[in-house]
Amino acid sequence: MQETNEPVEFVERVVAIDIGKSGVVVCVRVPSKDKPGRRRQEVREFTTLTASLLALADWLRCQSVSLVAMEAASDYWKPVYYLLEAEGFTCWLLSAKHVKNVPGRPKTDKLDAVWLAKVVERGMCRPSLVHPKPIRQLRDLTRYRRSLVRESTREKQRVEKLLEDAQIKLSGVISDVFGVSGREMLQALIDGQRDPKIAGTDGTRPDALQDPALAGGAHRPLHRRAQLPLPDDDRPHRRPVRPDRGRPPPDRGTDRSLRRCGRPAR
Repeated sequence: MQETNEPVEFVERVVAIDIGKSGVVVCVRVPSKDKPGRRRQEVREFTTLTASLLALADWLRCQSVSLVAMEAASDYWKPVYYLLEAEGFTCWLLSAKHVKNVPGRPKTDKLDAVWLAKVVERGMCRPSLVHPKPIRQLRDLTRYRRSLVRESTREKQRVEKLLEDAQIKLSGVISDVFGVSGREMLQALIDGQRDPKIAGTDGTRPDALQDPALAGGAHRPLHRRAQLPLPDDDRPHRRPVRPDRGRPPPDRGTDRSLRRCGRPAR
């Protein structure tokens, strides 16, 4: 370690971590044992794998570090923060605008870690809010649910626009396109059904569903059927059904004999 001559600090034993995607640069600053009023610092590099982060925690524990500071960099800070927090360290998450380096100085990972440690030990920054673990877990679940609801709504709107583009006025016939009746009609369209009477009959609704509005899409291109997967349908995507699907294969021998019988004599 190299000794430095710095003013009086506020945090005696501090560590700063410059976080990257695949590795971190750690700078530890502690008081000098031999020269009072001076500081010792050491910089090491670790990977972001769990075993390497556990080794980092052991090293910080040997240095009797009281505060761990790191800069919020995308989502890369979360594994490091959560693991060190679980190991019993006091962690600070700092905003980048609060610890911006001095303009004109060289910018490397090592220099960033040293600068961050100096800023933290002098009390020149304040930590950002990081909620406790139960609140974080709840926020993750609620945010994921909100994103699923938004995606489902976006997909339903896309299907309605696709039906309008194909001149199928299904939303004008029933109130809920994605209800029981609407899903059966959509499935019939996906399967290649073009008869509105068959596509509009579900056995539970009156004949009012057999509306001519369903016949408006008879001219629609076949590729539109492939763009109609039902939302919230966990079945695999079905390919458009060919018109000859389900028919028995022709008898090649009979076909040849018929052509032979119909061939004019030489």
